[in-house]
Amino acid sequence: MVKQNLGRVDRVLRFALAFWWLGPWALRTNLVWLNWVIIVVALIALLESFTGYCWLHNLFGIHNQNQ
Repeated sequence: MVKQNLGRVDRVLRFALAFWWLGPWALRTNLVWLNWVIIVVALIALLESFTGYCWLHNLFGIHNQNQ
């Protein structure tokens, strides 16, 4: 199990972003590949909001779990 490195506010904001982008309010364009990028980013944000771990934060040494 990996150690959490996201704070509560960060997790809530990621969940809200994922909820918005995966819901009917999502940004939709005429470019199919861009729609898929938005969906993938939203799924990653949703997964990170549940696990509390972000690999980019780990890569850059950012640990804001206390916030």
